[in-house]
Amino acid sequence: MSDTNGRVGRTRTLPHALLVDLDDTIVDGSAVVDCWRIACQCCPAEVEDKVLAEILRLRDWYWSDPIRHREGRLDLSTARRRIAATALVNTGCDAAGLADRIGARYDECREERTAVFPDALDVLRWLRQDGRRLALVTNGAADMQRRKIARFQLEPLFDAIFVEGELGFGKPDDRIYRLALSALSVSPRDAWMIGDNLEWDVEQPQKLGMAGVWVDAAGAGVPGSSRVRPDLIIRSLADLREL
Repeated sequence: MSDTNGRVGRTRTLPHALLVDLDDTIVDGSAVVDCWRIACQCCPAEVEDKVLAEILRLRDWYWSDPIRHREGRLDLSTARRRIAATALVNTGCDAAGLADRIGARYDECREERTAVFPDALDVLRWLRQDGRRLALVTNGAADMQRRKIARFQLEPLFDAIFVEGELGFGKPDDRIYRLALSALSVSPRDAWMIGDNLEWDVEQPQKLGMAGVWVDAAGAGVPGSSRVRPDLIIRSLADLREL
């Protein structure tokens, strides 16, 4: 855990309220490549690796665009099938129904491998017991995110929950942070935003006056090309106990 820009006073002790991201902060979403590899087993064996490589290339391209990203995250199944279909065409491996089979297998694999990070729920319970007010702030489709919230029994751990697909807007739109702060009855100065996305969970909250806490699960550090400087970097929610 490290403080990166000198504003130590704001991140030395836990604040009154915390806004917490869901995916890759509470829920582990690191199985992406493995799930695509398993999904590509729907292809003939001799082209599996070629199709997988093209899917991974297209995946990086697809999610790099903010407009595609917003459209895709609100309907992930369709986005995955489009990526698979384009990869099959690009590799000359297209066959009737194959993209749908790849997409369906990927969806199944992600559902099977979705899990919360170790200690994440215990840390949230501890924060609640310590008197901290908590809001869950997540992008994504309403049905998909609500399934995760129900599956891992997250609702009782939060004072308020905000889902992009239910509101019609999400991070980094100012409105979602302001709604969360209002629901928790706190000023930006008394709140942290915690998550894995440097723009959504750090930079934009900082512009509103919150501290931005970045979850760097891989321990890779802030990319040298990034203009964003988190107030605090943690490997997991469990690091909050050190404060």
